[in-house]
Amino acid sequence: MTANKPQNGPQRIVFANEKGGTGKSTTAVHVAVALAYQGARVAAIDLDTRQRTMHRYFENREETCVRRDIELPSARCEVYAGDDIVALDALTEQLGAGVDFLVFDTPGRDDPLARHVATQADTLVTPLNDSFVDFDLIGQVDAESFKIRKLSFYAELIWEARLKRSRATIENQRREMDWVVVRNRTGHTDARNQRRLDQALTEMSKRVGFRVSSGLSERVIYRELFPSGLTLLDKGHLGELGTSHLVARQELRRLVANLNLPMPAHASAAPLTASTTASRAKVA
Repeated sequence: MTANKPQNGPQRIVFANEKGGTGKSTTAVHVAVALAYQGARVAAIDLDTRQRTMHRYFENREETCVRRDIELPSARCEVYAGDDIVALDALTEQLGAGVDFLVFDTPGRDDPLARHVATQADTLVTPLNDSFVDFDLIGQVDAESFKIRKLSFYAELIWEARLKRSRATIENQRREMDWVVVRNRTGHTDARNQRRLDQALTEMSKRVGFRVSSGLSERVIYRELFPSGLTLLDKGHLGELGTSHLVARQELRRLVANLNLPMPAHASAAPLTASTTASRAKVA
């Protein structure tokens, strides 16, 4: 699929749902770093003031750069700890100046600021574990047939936001919102459950207009990388990688490609490798 042309101002990529434990922060960091590896200018805002996982990840990345005296592509990351939407919009405008992508990580709970940035997203990424516990976030299924019974509040919220956004798309020169549901942690899903989820996601995607992408499988390496702030793309700094790690890197590359993000003219379309032009990590 051909990526849409870049718009005026940064592309807003929002990683959001109202459930924790779906790999949202890990996915957000890896996508942000993948974009930086391609030469894009990336900034990030962490709205999870309790855990601050994305911000801590980028802090660890900067510390590793200093400790090892190396340069790695990264993103400037800020935590917004307030509760005022106007102030958040001001920070968004400030951080978004001069960057190509602005990545938001939101808390895994119902939160007014998370809802606000989700409705303002150019690309909304909703990671889900492959289970009906997580699927319940976007829709309820019949206990016997597993057919969709009704949309959830969250799916209705995004549906209404997309309708409003479509009316303002031409006037504001912004892309229509692209909603991508990412299936994370699929390693332990049994075949029957997999088929039922496939059916439910396909039906739901037709009703509310999201796309479905494979995401990041359940792998220990993601937890091991957090203290150093390294990612699977930091080839040459990770030591010897096993076959599963190489497969995980391919999963990440496939996910980034599936997001179909509009790359700026100065960014590289080359494969994501450590040889891509790098800049020293900067974390606020």
